[in-house]
Amino acid sequence: MNGAVAVGLDAIEHAQSMLGRRFQLEGYYEVGREKVREYAAAVQDDHMAHWDEGAAAELGYSALPASPTFVSLLAGPVLHAMSEILAGYDLRVSVHTDQVLDIHRPVLVGDRLTSNVALRSFRQAFGGDMFVFDNVVTVQWGEVVAVGTTSVIARSESSDDSAHIAQRMGDLVHRGMETFVQRAPERIEVADWNPPVARYRSTKSRSFGAVAEGDELPGRTVFLTIGDLVRYAGVAGDANPIHWHADAARMVGLKHGVVAHGMLTMAYAGSFVTSWLRDPGALKQLSVRMSNPVYVGSEGPTAIEFTGKVKSVDPVDGTARIAITAMHEGRKVFGRATAVVQLS
Repeated sequence: MNGAVAVGLDAIEHAQSMLGRRFQLEGYYEVGREKVREYAAAVQDDHMAHWDEGAAAELGYSALPASPTFVSLLAGPVLHAMSEILAGYDLRVSVHTDQVLDIHRPVLVGDRLTSNVALRSFRQAFGGDMFVFDNVVTVQWGEVVAVGTTSVIARSESSDDSAHIAQRMGDLVHRGMETFVQRAPERIEVADWNPPVARYRSTKSRSFGAVAEGDELPGRTVFLTIGDLVRYAGVAGDANPIHWHADAARMVGLKHGVVAHGMLTMAYAGSFVTSWLRDPGALKQLSVRMSNPVYVGSEGPTAIEFTGKVKSVDPVDGTARIAITAMHEGRKVFGRATAVVQLS
């Protein structure tokens, strides 16, 4: 349906009827070595474990581990599937508010990833309809390696203006979106689904005894240009022109033009933490609330400044909770950003 409301269908009532139902997307995404490197380059993650098999082996990995937010590459098919499931909405043009990524073990080269999606909650708020849905990512032998929980605000009604904008966006990306829709994976409803959860515990991460509440992480400044956004868009398969075409961005209300992808800024936050943590696989959870867009102009690089502080440590679990702050032109990029890390 691609977000079109079927005749006689109440979109809100239909959404409520989909709560808790689980759908598996047919097929799988096979993780390749060069894709791991391309993604690390696109998100400016310089940790050698993502680039060099020797460095990965020193941390105990049998293959290159992907940068922590790598599973965001599955977002396109997932959003399309949820738009099909939630007839009357097109989540690809929704407002992304919160993202939580729970990582049970690092994604490795050779993994075959399958998305299993479900609508967790639905309510009307902030002048729109708020959806929270899960993407449970499993590997070829059925274990869960990660769970992405996404909150978006969408609208069920359509208008001449929104139809014009959709047409204009389609013109800018030519046949890219049409091809994507035609080749989107089929979905299969599953019941009584209780997959095993993968387990990973690092022995090479930062030592528990060396971390205390109140410790500050070394700051990091990330510089990015429209070229960086284009590269990330290509690697991530995100054809939305608001990330590279100023007129398209202004058309949807972004008055200063091109903006960085929310998931790209989240990826920067992840690599900021793992560069301090030593083992990228010791990042157990990354949670952000999107607050202010990062505008990227054509006149030169713009900067995001990252700082972090240890908010608490848990001696029972051997974990620490990190509060992350990202600043762009004097404003916070995230309304909230935290990471839970496992210490050795």
